[in-house]
Amino acid sequence: MDIEAAAGQCESVLEAVTGTVIGERSFFETVLTGVLANGHVLLEDVPGTGKTLTARTLATALGLEFTRIQFTPDLLPSDITGTHVYNEHEGAFEFSEGPVFANVVLADEINRAPPKTQAALLEAMEEGQVSVDGETRDLPEPFFVIATQNPVEQEGTFRLPEAQVDRFTVKTSMGYPDRDGELELIDRRASRTTQAPSAERVTDRETVTELQAVPETVETHDDIREYVVDLGRETRQDSRVEVGVSPRGVQRLFEAARARAVLEGRSFVAPDDVRAVVYPVLTHRLVLTGEAQVRDIEKRAVVEDVLDRVPVPAMDDL
Repeated sequence: MDIEAAAGQCESVLEAVTGTVIGERSFFETVLTGVLANGHVLLEDVPGTGKTLTARTLATALGLEFTRIQFTPDLLPSDITGTHVYNEHEGAFEFSEGPVFANVVLADEINRAPPKTQAALLEAMEEGQVSVDGETRDLPEPFFVIATQNPVEQEGTFRLPEAQVDRFTVKTSMGYPDRDGELELIDRRASRTTQAPSAERVTDRETVTELQAVPETVETHDDIREYVVDLGRETRQDSRVEVGVSPRGVQRLFEAARARAVLEGRSFVAPDDVRAVVYPVLTHRLVLTGEAQVRDIEKRAVVEDVLDRVPVPAMDDL
């Protein structure tokens, strides 16, 4: 699949999703960028904004198998990965697959489960496989996790370990719809006899796999590569940051920038592609110092300052 065809497929998916879920197009573009980059997406927002509907609608539009895991304080790792069950007829134990065996896994309210259960997703997210009772089992392809979490200040939530947060290619927030959007929600609710819009499948599993391979063909000039690396390294030099962006985070920024170029229908990465994804890719990877947290410094402000300090490559040089 060439870049023009991939951009057309992505536009069809975005139209299907935005026609069903009320929200900013830029939000849906960020989510799709994470999927194109063959990564995972973390959505943080207050309940009732449409996070679950977004994940389900995206899976429908992509034509992928979808499962939802509701994370609760009593959820066990085996409830996610699966376990062996004794078959009386066969007289042997058989493996019963858990809900993680799907193309799109919605980890709903992931930070309401204790850290041990949250960590059960780590191997699946990083390796595309799970290990149960000493046996390793591959997950279906494509495979990606869309996790939702409520703000950590809310009662009954656990903070995600930094190692797990780093596994998400992008973290973004849906936010509240604008006034017209909320009016449309009321109109849909008021018309009980009118069926609410629903997404239709516009692609399939094989096509999604091809789409995820297209960013590998996008050209990235040396100046852009250096720009990506310098942005990551500059976060480690900021006095407000205790732990800056890891080398994995720098790679994710590179991958997301290439995916963004595909969405824009370009065969090369431009500085605008990097800047379009830098906040959702880098912000959640920062660990601020205790002093910065006391002063209520926002991670986004740190990334903004980093963008100001690192020179942007001139397009004439690309």
